[in-house]
Amino acid sequence: MHTSRTLTLARLPSGVPIRTTVHAYGEGELVDGDDGPELDAPGDGPVVYAQAAQHGREVNGVAVLRRLHDRLVGNASGSADAGGASDGPTAADLDGTLVTVPVADPLTFDRVSYTTPESLDSRQPNMNRCWPGDAEGSLHERMAARLWRFAGAADAIVDLHTGSPSMATHAVYMRGDEACRGLAEAFGTDLLLAEAAGDDADTEWDERGFAGKLRVAATREGIPTITPELAHSREIVAAAVETGVAGMVGALRHEGLLDGESDPWDGVVARNHLGRAIADDSGLFVPEPDLAVGDRVREGERVGEVFDPTTFETLQVARADRDGIAYSVAREATVAAGATLVGVAERIDGD
Repeated sequence: MHTSRTLTLARLPSGVPIRTTVHAYGEGELVDGDDGPELDAPGDGPVVYAQAAQHGREVNGVAVLRRLHDRLVGNASGSADAGGASDGPTAADLDGTLVTVPVADPLTFDRVSYTTPESLDSRQPNMNRCWPGDAEGSLHERMAARLWRFAGAADAIVDLHTGSPSMATHAVYMRGDEACRGLAEAFGTDLLLAEAAGDDADTEWDERGFAGKLRVAATREGIPTITPELAHSREIVAAAVETGVAGMVGALRHEGLLDGESDPWDGVVARNHLGRAIADDSGLFVPEPDLAVGDRVREGERVGEVFDPTTFETLQVARADRDGIAYSVAREATVAAGATLVGVAERIDGD
């Protein structure tokens, strides 16, 4: 079974509603409640919540959910984005309920942006910093609170994001949380990034403003949650969509909504948001010609140089600050002082 409903997330100053669409597949269905759509999920089957486009320029997740929709309801509307529908499970095969929101943040989606203008939300311009939200807060806080009614009632969450051509495809999970690790492995990206947990977590999250991420808020509530980062933003790329669809099927199998086992995982686990080569000064950055995302690098290894575009002087020979995986390499040459040139994820063996 498939049902969908229009969901009002908040209202603009003019009174125009900020709307999106929520879908439900399988045992549960969306019904009209006193305060908008609600999920009626009878039985003991698990509920998985998946959303995309929390950042409006990250559109491959939307295409992933469209392709998954095509498979579950049996139509071919996905033929234009990345190969169309294909044989596979249908909604009737789901032993539980999948809830999806393809466009979690219409404010940034319409602007093809990462954050919303200060005039609309000066307190929380990044929606992924204010979970679980506040029904009486700023626009983004209210939008998150409305979506949290679905996400917070789930047994597992997949928050689909998109990196860029300069970032390796990966999935982020909470380090030390075995349920999150299992969900990340089931999604199946070759690289998993483990975010700090335990005594180190609050410091790292607070310093970077991560406490309000959906993944963090949900994991703290005991809901296994992962953030896959598919390659490429602003454009729909067939390979990224295929990776996302396969990942969603693996996650649904792992959570028991679909029969079968997820493919065995044999990849690399690394620590998130730690290593990087930083621009000492502003200029033009030229990475080493043989350096690609996903490559292993050694501490002190040359990863590129920054030069002055007016005098041609080399301002900096950029070097990796640790052994690890180059999970991002800046491809836009113009850089300002302090910019990340190469992100280095520190490998964790046996984590």
